[in-house]
Amino acid sequence: MKTDSKLSYLTKRIIAVLFVLLLWQAAAMFIKQRILLVSPIDVLLRLTTIWQVEGFFNSIGFTCLHIAAGFFLGLILGTALSFAASRFEWIDILLWPFVITFKTVPVASFVVICLIWLSAGNLSVFISFLVVFPVVYQSLLEGLKNKDKDMDEMSKLFNIHGIRKLRAVTLPQIKPQLISACSISAGMAWKAGVAAEIIGTPNGSVGKMIYISKMYLDTDDLLAWTVILVLISVLFEKIFMWCLKKLID
Repeated sequence: MKTDSKLSYLTKRIIAVLFVLLLWQAAAMFIKQRILLVSPIDVLLRLTTIWQVEGFFNSIGFTCLHIAAGFFLGLILGTALSFAASRFEWIDILLWPFVITFKTVPVASFVVICLIWLSAGNLSVFISFLVVFPVVYQSLLEGLKNKDKDMDEMSKLFNIHGIRKLRAVTLPQIKPQLISACSISAGMAWKAGVAAEIIGTPNGSVGKMIYISKMYLDTDDLLAWTVILVLISVLFEKIFMWCLKKLID
């Protein structure tokens, strides 16, 4: 029964993807302007040859490394500070203006400001960090504040401290918040990081490749690079979430 349910879920998603592709194909055939919109078939054909572009793998590696670095930096710092803020209220109060600023200021504004302080090459790391940190911090802080106090008292009674308490008492209680925060912020990190690269155009990045495609009105390349980024982003999120669930289960 469970296998049938999974197959049904997968079938529905495949149908949804095919529906979107059909709409895309119909729109391309209706517009008949390759500069405005190319068909999914044209994009698929371009995907079979785009890896031959000079610097293709270096660009993929550059972008993946920088965005992943920003994501993990935001995850680690957000987690550490959420634990500290749950214990010391003054830390939460001091961090509140920064968290609100990171959440509300548009990414484009941050990118332009940060270009004054940072090199274009490091921009995607910092911007990815900025969007991941508040999501992780606030989600985990909320979970930690709503922990079952009786469980903490029980851990003291049975002399459970440190790593043992973290794994046996704390993690099971904040697991839903942690999984939700990581799932949301992983996708946000890629969107913000690539947006930063497109604006900052660091050499050897996917963002610069997209910017060049836009300059030359090369819609085939533009959409092909976009598809590649979507696939990498989804793959990154799936692998990371699988590892995270294995780690905290």
